[in-house]
Formats: sequence, structure tokens, C-alpha cells
Amino acid sequence: MAGLGKKVLIVYAHQEPKSFNGSLKDVAVAELGRQGCSITVSDLYAMDFEPRATRNDITGTLSNPETFSYGVEVYEAYKKAALSSDIVQEQKKVQEADLVIFQFPLYWFSVPAILKGWMDRVLCQGFAFDLPGFYDDGFLKGKSAILSLTTGGTAEMYSKTGVSGDFRYFLWPLQGRTGTCRQGAGARRGAAR
Repeated sequence: MAGLGKKVLIVYAHQEPKSFNGSLKDVAVAELGRQGCSITVSDLYAMDFEPRATRNDITGTLSNPETFSYGVEVYEAYKKAALSSDIVQEQKKVQEADLVIFQFPLYWFSVPAILKGWMDRVLCQGFAFDLPGFYDDGFLKGKSAILSLTTGGTAEMYSKTGVSGDFRYFLWPLQGRTGTCRQGAGARRGAAR
């Protein structure tokens, strides 16, 4: 999947650089670099990335100033090149990448809020998908995405008969969300955060 000349974006969502997630990110950077890849890391906590989807994401005039609808307004702003600079910078990183790796700890069977906000704001309609094509014809089609995550429990806890259930089922929506890309090797599981 990766190799000489490939551009890789790692979207990293953990507060502690010395965490297991931090180590996984560092190993990926080192190994992919050794393979000749160009790596960009979006360290969301270090960047103090704003996860909230608000009117501030639109720099131009709202299409309906009386009733704010985030999805509609961001779609219109994307078409007019009127999104906030932090969104545009992240979208540029995604556009340039051949492979996007999402590195995060599992929080309440999902991504940390900061990563959810990144997905909501950066992977907006017009940029990452449009209707009716959504997943099959997404604008990021042809790119690869990998979910690299850690859990706070053992592999058995996230199995078909485990107390938390089979992780493939609760990751299904997340895999679908990154479904605008071609799926990578899947999720790596680890017991530490």
C-alpha cells in the first residue's frame, strides 16, 4: 500500500505524545519514511484543532442567514471557496495524500470528539462526497484509508462474544464514513491507550 513516493497523512488524535497511540504514530512515521513515503501528521491536540462545527466555519455570506443549517451552509461555502482557513488547510492535506491513517484511542465505541469534529468539518459535502454518489463515487475515491486504533481492553472484550461486542460492528459507521476512500488494511487493536 505504501511505498516510494507515496504521500501519507496521519490524522493523530491523542493528548499524550508518550501514549501507546503516540508510539504507534511514531513507528508509522519512521517505517513509512524508511519506505520512501512523504509523511504529514495532523496532530489535532497539538494543533488545538477546533472540533465544533459552527458559523465560524463559513467566511462568506450565509445562504440563509435567518435559519442556520450547518450542512447546507458548509456545502455552499465550499463551492464558493469560503470555508475557514483551518478547514481548507486540512482539506489540502487530504487532497495531496495517497493514504490517510487515522490514529486514535477508542472512546465510547467511537473516535475522540476532536477527531469526530475533524471529520465533520473537513470531510464536508462538496469536498469528500456529494449526493447521490456518496460512498461509491466519493471525491476521495482511489485514496486509501486505515483506521489504527487502540482500546482500553483486551481483544476478547471486543470479540463476537465479548462484553463490548464485535468491534467490526460498532466501527461499521466509521468505516462507512471513511468509505469515500478505498478501505485499507483495517483496524489494528491494542490493549493500551
